[in-house]
Order: sequence, then C-alpha cells, then structure tokens
Amino acid sequence: MSKIRIYQLAKRLDMSSKDLIAELEELGIQVKNHMSALDEDDEKLVMDLMDEGEDTEEKVSKKTKMPKSDKKENPTKVEAKPKKEQIKVEKVEKNAKKEPLKKEPAKGEPKKKDKEDDETVVYVNVLSMTLRELAETIKVPINKIIQESFAKGKILNPNQKMEFEECVELAQKYGKRIEIEEGEELLDEKEDDLEKHLKDYYEKIYSERPSELVNRPPVVTVMGHVDHGKTTLLDHIRSSRVAESEAGGITQAIGAYQVQFKKKNITFIDTPGHEAFTEMRARGAQATDIVILVVAADDGVMPQTEEAYNHAKEAKVPIIVAINKIDKPNANIDLTKQQLSSKLHLVPEDWGGDTVTVPISAKNGEGIDDLLEMVALMAEMQDIKCYPKGRARGVIVESELDPKIGPTATCIIKDGTLRIGQYFVCGNTWGKIKALNDAKGKRIKEAGPSDPVSILGFNNVPDSHSILYVVESASTARSVVEKFQEREKANQLKRKHISLEEFYNMVKEGEKQVLKILMKADSYGTVEALRNAIGKLQTEEITIEIVHAGIGAVTPTDVMLAAASDAVILGFKVKVDQKSKLEAEKEEVQIRSYDIIFDLIEDVKKALQGMLAPEEVAQTVGHGEVKQLFKVRKIGTIAGIILTDGFVEKHSKVRIYRNGIEVFNGELDSLKRFQSDAAKVEAPKECGIKLVNFNDIAEGDELEFYNINEVERELEFRK
Repeated sequence: MSKIRIYQLAKRLDMSSKDLIAELEELGIQVKNHMSALDEDDEKLVMDLMDEGEDTEEKVSKKTKMPKSDKKENPTKVEAKPKKEQIKVEKVEKNAKKEPLKKEPAKGEPKKKDKEDDETVVYVNVLSMTLRELAETIKVPINKIIQESFAKGKILNPNQKMEFEECVELAQKYGKRIEIEEGEELLDEKEDDLEKHLKDYYEKIYSERPSELVNRPPVVTVMGHVDHGKTTLLDHIRSSRVAESEAGGITQAIGAYQVQFKKKNITFIDTPGHEAFTEMRARGAQATDIVILVVAADDGVMPQTEEAYNHAKEAKVPIIVAINKIDKPNANIDLTKQQLSSKLHLVPEDWGGDTVTVPISAKNGEGIDDLLEMVALMAEMQDIKCYPKGRARGVIVESELDPKIGPTATCIIKDGTLRIGQYFVCGNTWGKIKALNDAKGKRIKEAGPSDPVSILGFNNVPDSHSILYVVESASTARSVVEKFQEREKANQLKRKHISLEEFYNMVKEGEKQVLKILMKADSYGTVEALRNAIGKLQTEEITIEIVHAGIGAVTPTDVMLAAASDAVILGFKVKVDQKSKLEAEKEEVQIRSYDIIFDLIEDVKKALQGMLAPEEVAQTVGHGEVKQLFKVRKIGTIAGIILTDGFVEKHSKVRIYRNGIEVFNGELDSLKRFQSDAAKVEAPKECGIKLVNFNDIAEGDELEFYNINEVERELEFRK
C-alpha cells in the first residue's frame, strides 16, 4: 500500500503542514511531524472530509482566486514605511501652498491650535538628548536654534544635555511636537544596565505582543567533516538559485547570501567554522535557525562530523542531515544512516526517528531541491518569528578593519529594520550607520529581518558574534558602551570557567549540578574505555555529561566548545598545541593531560567525591543507668547517673530504655559533674544530666549515649 508524506498532502490541499497536523489531530489521526506518512485509507478520509467541509461559495472562490503572481512575492518581508514625520511634514507643505497664510491672533486673544502643529509629530523613546541630537530629530538647523535663543538672552551649545521637558518646549517653538512612540519604552541613561534593558526590550515584546510578530526567512548554516562537500553544496545552491532572482547575492562580498526557493527567502551563512559557530553560543548570541549537517555517503560519520553535531546540539539548533556524494559507486546510504543512529543518536525519520535526512549529490545537483524544500518545511514547523517594527537588532557574523574605509562588520538582522543614520551599540563599541551593503555589495538604505548586510560606521572593530542594538541617540549609545566596558574590566578579575578543584565549591553554592567533560584520546578504543569508566562514576546526585569525545590533539575548536559548554578538557596521550594553550588561557578553560588512565579516572572521582554530601552516622560512645532523681523548681528533673562504660559529652545525644522499650531519643540540655558544668565525663564516674523537653525519667532507666559523626561517602559504581 503506497503512502504519502504529511508535507506532500499539505501541498496538495494548499495549506501549511502545521495546519494539516492540527486538523489530523482533531480527526484522531496522530502524527509526529511533517515527515510522517499516511496510508491510502487515511489519505482518502482526509481528502473526503476536506471536500465536504468546503461549501459551494468556498469552491467558487477557490477557483476564481487571484493568481499567485498578483500576491506579494515575499509576505515575510516587511516593507519599510515612510517615517511618520516625513509623511506629516509633506502634508503640511502641500496644504501651505493651497491655503492663504493665517493671520496672527490679536494681542490678548488665545492662540488657536494649528492643524500643522497636530500633524508635525516627532516620535522618540529617550528621556534626554543633546541639543545637536534634538536639532537632527526635529530637522531644524542647529545654528538657527542657537542664534534665535541667543537673541532672546539664552546661551546654548551643541553638546548641551537637555531633559525631555526641555526638548518638548524647544521643539514646540518650531512647530514640532515630541511624543513617545506607542509601545516603546523610555531609555534612561541613568539606568544601571542599559544593555540589559535593550535585551529585555525584545523579550517583553515577544511575550506580551505576540500578535505583532511575523514570520521571517530562516538563517541556515552548513557544517560537516572536511571534504564531505560543504563548499560544493553551497556553491551549487548559490550558482543555481541566485541567478533565478535578484533577492540572491554572492558570498565573496560579506560571507552570507540569500536565495529564493518557491518565492520564499532562505539566508545562508558561509560555514563560519565550528569555533565561530560555538562562540555565538558562548557569547549568548544565536544567528542560525537551522543547521545542515553534511555527511558523505562513501565516508560515513567521521570525527569532525561528530564534532560539528556536538556544536549544533550545544547551540540547540535543529538539524537536517544531507547525505552527500550519492553519485559515487561506493556510496552506502543505509550504512551512513546506521552510523548516524549509533554514533550521533540521529535516527532518520524513515527509520521511525525524528531526524530529516536527504540524499543529495552536490556535484550534479541531485536532491538539492528536496533539501531546500525540507529547509522551508522545517522553518515552517519551527514558526520562526520576528518583530519588524521596533528598533533593529542583529548578530555580528564577522568583522574586520578595512585599511581604506575603517571598521566594518557583517550582520544578520534578527528584528526590526536597520536604516542609514541610526545610532547603535554593539558589545564594546558603538557608532552611526554610514553605509549599508547587501549581499551583492550593492548600497542599500535599509535592511529587514534575516537580511545579511555589511555595515560601515563602527567607532571600533566589534567583537564577532556580539549583538547589535539600535538606540535613539549618540549619548545613549556612548553611555551603554561605557557601562559595558566597566563591567568587562570588572569581569576580567573573575574566573569564567570551571576547574575540577572548583567544582565542589560551585555545586555547594548552587551554581553547578552537572560536571561537563570534553575528552580527547589517542584511539577510539581508549575513548570508549574512558566513556564507560567515567559513566560508572555517576550517582543520583551527580550527573556527568560528556560534551564531546574524539581522537586527536586538543585544538582551539575544542577549547571554544568547552568554553561554550563550561566544560573541563581531559586529554589522554594526546598533544595540546601552543595555540590551544593560549586560547585556553584566554577563555580560562582547564585542560588536564594524562598518560595513565587510572590517574584520569582518579582525578574525576576525587572531584565527584568532594561533591557528595557527607553521610551522618550515629556512633555509640557510652552507657549508663539512672540511680537517683532530683526535681528542681523552675528547672525540671535532673537525673543522677553512673556511667557503666565509655563516656558522655555535652553535645551527645541519648536513648532511654525502660523494660527494654525506647521511651526517649533526644538531646542533653546540660551535663554536670558535682555542681560544675562538664564537657565530658568518662566511666565509671557519676554525673548529672538534664534532658531537652523531657522530665518523665525514672530510676533504673538504661541510657545509651551516642554522637552524630559525618562520614565521607563512597561513590557507588554502576554495574
């Protein structure tokens, strides 16, 4: 019986896979994802129900609906609207030509509110700005403001800081009204952490205003082992798809480009390398929405394949596996899928798993369209959203210092629209957008969500993979960066990452619950032996997570992955080159090297042993018998006892037995020898004791004294 995939049926019904899955669930048909298959009976049932659900009017409208060419080619692309100020000013000027000049009201008459004043509105979102910034905002020459103010006896200078009320008052003199844009939050330079405010700004929008979010094109990164065909795949997509539409570009310009597939944009980032990819995660940024993991069908899963997978997994990005080189005679797709399942735990969807696998040949183009369709489907299922209307933010993919034009950077816009003339902050630097280039190197005036763009206007070269935020003014940008630099200097004095020695203290303080380890060894056999041995050290209280385990020398890429994961690197009979040592020193990642497997296991065991909370054990220290009772007013009953063996201490606890039955188990309130307090009394001496909240003691009662000792616990190995 033939079967049909969910996405294929959705295409036939002219609806999204997500909507079809929801419909199927209502019909009681359970499916996992868009790659799940339906048999002919279920397919016929769905088609019949869909046909019955359409009335005559719907069918007519469906047949006579507008052709797709009349629709917008890219519904996710948000067209930039003219600024409110520009629209209203143009309207004022147009009306001014038609209407005669209005006479000024006679002295003493109340001045009527002009329509122009209502229409000339400038929107801001800051509490203060300099006079120069105000002049730029209301589009009035600064010299004019200074001269007219001087004529009225008020001296102003361009860099003078003006509060919001002063800005409103001055703007009104020039027929402009300053207002806070609806939905925006004020940025106050007096805030302790403006950078956090900028981050929280979008988090608040996403949580409180979901109806204003729209879908944006996915951003895709291609990763994999050396010589498995990443570059060939990217070259084929670029050459075959960029030519179809002007939406595409070349990678040489800025290292990223956009292509169109079935009138939907997909943004590709040229492989940034595992180090850069993980550094995005380490810095708290995330440029990539989907990863294409390329695996050669004639080579299978290799060490760098596993490494690439670990980087993508650590960054929590969905993965599509492209099984490349299927045109080769020795290609074995089934064996490759088996290795994906056993080594990476990526079970293909046609084997009952959740991993989308697409056989391709990057050389001749076979399967490329299927791969792009899977990317589009995964993006649809991921429901990738953005906020197109607010201040822009983006992730810096790469940056450099151009000797001719100065600091430049490639940025992937995540939200909002980036425009020429806007001020921005970006990690340790700030600036004003002087020029924007698209993926083809062409000058543009603005860039929207998922657009790759080259930016000119940085004061200094920004850190790669830092986040760019647009702000209202230069003073705000400067203030944000100054506070950022102050925190960076303070953080340099603090340790960033973990060591085995520090692990116990960090767990004790509640900072760590998992020990993450990155292992490198000289052979696969050793890797497996270490993995099994370390796995046996886990307990219910302690979890060990092996972030990555591979063979070969410790590389800077390993250091970056450890930094992103906050892991310790353990090397067994492998080299640690100088570059890796320098990178580890810079990132403050601990690297431990071993030649004896027992030493490695013992060090991990000691680190975990120190984490285990000590076990409390009751140790009997002495016995005694009650000989006489003394009842003291306002104090209670004091028992005179004789110790038969051992000793009793002031902090000891006691069990009391009467006729072989326990009648009390608690603490001593006091311990005396004659009339004096005693710290310890040994047998066969006599002493007096008083118990905490217990006076029902009798002559002849037998006493058992014990102390609570903390005993270091032993790790229980898994069998």
